Amino acid sequence: MTATAITTCRREGCPSAIPPGLTTEQLCLDHFLDEAFVRTDNALQSCRQGRSLNQGSLDWLLSDALAVVKHLEESADEPNPDQRDRMLELLLILANLQEYVAHHSVRIERLA
Repeated sequence: MTATAITTCRREGCPSAIPPGLTTEQLCLDHFLDEAFVRTDNALQSCRQGRSLNQGSLDWLLSDALAVVKHLEESADEPNPDQRDRMLELLLILANLQEYVAHHSVRIERLA
């Protein structure tokens, strides 16, 4: 028995196709970026409030960055300027978060 591959975004009412690098997320690029920005913002807020960061959250943010880089590479021939700008902005924010964690007393909760 083979599973049917989902080819459109799992968000209700969104007919956008899922890029190859986001098939596990089952999201189109725009909805993936929306969720990645929320995760990143939540991590930044935790840092600013002196709360520890969960290792799983950091791993998820790293996978977000890798997905963005992969999509940038795959769409290099026909980039969508708005999506490209959002992806680059997300990568910059993630790099800033990494620097913040490296230079401040942010505690990382390791998974057991």
